[in-house]
Amino acid sequence: MAEITASMVKELREKSGAPMMDCKKALTEANGDLEQAIVVLRKRGMATAAKKATRTTSEGVVTSYIHAGGKIGVLLEVNCESDFVARTVEFQGLVHDIAMHIAAVDPRYIRKEDVTAADLDREKDIFRAQAAATGKPAPVIEKIVEGKMGKFYEEVCLLEQPFIKEQSVTITQLIATVIGKLGENISVRRFARFKVGDATETVAVAKPKAAEAAE
Repeated sequence: MAEITASMVKELREKSGAPMMDCKKALTEANGDLEQAIVVLRKRGMATAAKKATRTTSEGVVTSYIHAGGKIGVLLEVNCESDFVARTVEFQGLVHDIAMHIAAVDPRYIRKEDVTAADLDREKDIFRAQAAATGKPAPVIEKIVEGKMGKFYEEVCLLEQPFIKEQSVTITQLIATVIGKLGENISVRRFARFKVGDATETVAVAKPKAAEAAE
């Protein structure tokens, strides 16, 4: 078992932002491997996020982000459970990072569940036709379509995208990390992205859970 030194804990805290005790536990579990300890912290954050996912998020903030010399602008609403958490540096930093990501990447939806049936059917038909042209059997074609749909979600859904500042982390994982630190559920409610010269803006709103259940 590797010795976990104070300097190792400090370095992990600086990289992850997690509490000191959590960093020490993660390093112990990872036998002193810094990169593996970061993975451990992310997994714990995802587990915490999953437990809190059903909790109501009725507080939060609306923020704006202007990029590229005033050529791109984003309005974003991110929700949490309490006004106290909404005012924390961690939450405000998360909201800023998500708005900046939206400005840079231009997602069309927030979650996979928000993609319209028309868009899903169109993409699946295209991918299926492309795969069929290779002459492969039907079971293989469906696996190819499934794989291409995963890439499609990554391209158009905010939560599936690699974070612009750290490509090894998705936006979902980024949010989960902050949920783990703050102990409250956090959700992206809606956003709008505007670009000078574009005829239309990108507007995305998370589909209510009740609407998903009814489908």
